[in-house]
Amino acid sequence: MTQPHGGFPQQPIPPAQGWQPPPGPPTKKKSKKWPFVVGAAVAVFAIIGVSGGGGDDDTTATSAVPTSVATPVSEIAAAAPVAPAEKTAAAPAPKALPGMNVPVRDGKFEFVVTDVETGLTSIGDNPYLMKQAQGQFVVVTMSVLNTSGEPKGLSPDNQEMYDAQGRKFTSDTSAALNLDSDVAIWDEINPGNTVTIKVVYDMPAGAQPAEMELHDSMFSGGVRVKLT
Repeated sequence: MTQPHGGFPQQPIPPAQGWQPPPGPPTKKKSKKWPFVVGAAVAVFAIIGVSGGGGDDDTTATSAVPTSVATPVSEIAAAAPVAPAEKTAAAPAPKALPGMNVPVRDGKFEFVVTDVETGLTSIGDNPYLMKQAQGQFVVVTMSVLNTSGEPKGLSPDNQEMYDAQGRKFTSDTSAALNLDSDVAIWDEINPGNTVTIKVVYDMPAGAQPAEMELHDSMFSGGVRVKLT
């Protein structure tokens, strides 16, 4: 030890009154781990509980909803009320056509067909005026009454012939010119008067006259008469 001057050893200087040594570094506190462990355990149990409870809820919800059972179509059809079938009204039978010697009307004329002559190959006695048929001549005789209050002209061209096949034929006026002169082929009929006329048709050989459609004029609806 170094000796101070004078030969006396140096004494340590006592600390001042009230002085405290400086505190050392703070002691690091140990972190408490048990709250986190407990929290994690609680979370795990909560998750397990939710999972288990969810399964129960699903089961409960599923069981609470009624299960729909498909009904067979045959049972539905059998259970459905069946409406009674409506009765279909039968179509009215076509009205029978009037025949020969029966008065029929179209417009202001009243017709009565009295005779039908078939199978004529020619008409006329004069060899220079005689008319030859392409097939056969059919001559229809009828009476016509004017029911109006004024004179009316009657034309044979407005009178139509139908055979059994439904074919329509028009009159042959040139052949009718060779008929008897006392029978009109075209006439002006005064009110209330009746005339007898003959209408000629050139039809195929063997064709059967079936019906006539008689007309007041070319614009009238016409009336049918059965010839057979």
